[in-house]
Amino acid sequence: MAWMPPAPAPALDAQALLPLFNDVRRQTDALIEGLSAEDCMLQSMPDASPVKWHIAHTTWFFETFVLERARADHRPFDPAFRQLFNSYYVGIGERHPRPERGLLSRPSLAQVLAYRRTVEQQVTALLQSGDATPDLLALVELGVHHEQQHQELILTDLKHHLSRNPLWPAYRPSPARPAGLSSPGLQFVRFEGGMAEVGHRGRGFAFDNELPRHRCWLAPFEIASRLVTNGEYLAFIEDGGYARPELWLSEGWDLRSREGWQAPLYWQPSGATGGDAWSVYTLAGLQRVDRHQPVCHVSYYEADAYARWARARLPTEAEWEIAAGTLGTAAGETGRPGSARPAGWGGLLEDGVFQPQVAARGERLAQMFGDTWEWTQSAYLPYPGFKVAPGAVGEYNGKFMVNQMVLRGGSCATPATHLRASYRNFFPAAARWQFSGIRLAR
Repeated sequence: MAWMPPAPAPALDAQALLPLFNDVRRQTDALIEGLSAEDCMLQSMPDASPVKWHIAHTTWFFETFVLERARADHRPFDPAFRQLFNSYYVGIGERHPRPERGLLSRPSLAQVLAYRRTVEQQVTALLQSGDATPDLLALVELGVHHEQQHQELILTDLKHHLSRNPLWPAYRPSPARPAGLSSPGLQFVRFEGGMAEVGHRGRGFAFDNELPRHRCWLAPFEIASRLVTNGEYLAFIEDGGYARPELWLSEGWDLRSREGWQAPLYWQPSGATGGDAWSVYTLAGLQRVDRHQPVCHVSYYEADAYARWARARLPTEAEWEIAAGTLGTAAGETGRPGSARPAGWGGLLEDGVFQPQVAARGERLAQMFGDTWEWTQSAYLPYPGFKVAPGAVGEYNGKFMVNQMVLRGGSCATPATHLRASYRNFFPAAARWQFSGIRLAR
């Protein structure tokens, strides 16, 4: 989701941008710490890329869109990398086929890390020089947020890769969690509707798909006070939810039948009975399903079927944004690990837990940000007045505005400084490997 404004106006100057650039690069380094070269080579499906590719691609972005523009005499680290680590920027040139990224045993992980360090040093020198023009600063800022997206993808993709191993290996042990936590009762919070404004506002960073801010009309609605839990979703399963075609969209039912879905992705029958009948693979290894944690790794089709079963529906993205806006929080307000979270914020990447947690009690709207991405019933479409930015950078968002559904709110794998109420994520309705969950509306 990349943005290059028609008249570049970075939210940060070079002095403020440099520490942010360094912080984000260090966070990526921390995520890959302890992984072997073999771990970083895995590609379990075409939609999930190897960790090594993510490391190289985020570096490719800075080299291609920043350094090549900054220096007419720029010499690439390796000319072959321009094709190997291009994702889908047709305007840049040829691309290595996405399903074959896992075949790139060469360059080695060591070479990719050397590439990362070299480009990092050159971007740092550019920011320190005072020579970066506003358009270059805007592209560095964009690259930072682009890398944060790939931090989340490193975790979601790695989870899918490791889940294919019958040993159920752990990426990292989860920090100890308080025992006996239970989810608060589900309530519905009412909003009166009327004329509303949605979309990004202010000088802070935004992707182009969050613009322009515009008015829309909302009927009165109610939105759930927290995410749907595993226990609530188990009730749907036990009531035959996966065997009742009247609950499913036709395309979803056909996919469920073809793929044999019986539960969310990563759930495994444990051989026990009752509430202990299911285990779930997490980045900390195989665990028993916790009834009080939010259900996760469900497709749009599953979320929609559950909502129908619960005599509710999924919120529209405008409803979600209006509700989230009442929390008065913005990107970056969550601070560092261990800091107090504003009301409505759940687990995020900085916590190092990498699985959704039990909702906090006493919050009017819990887990609006973090824990799991929340499917909305809104198709991913341009806002009124949206214009695709010129050049290759403009390819990131506009050309994907078809056959996708919008998710809101971020997840336990999303960096805190990456989120805001206007942020629009999007995936195909069948996607399950992301940390995607359910919030009800009516």
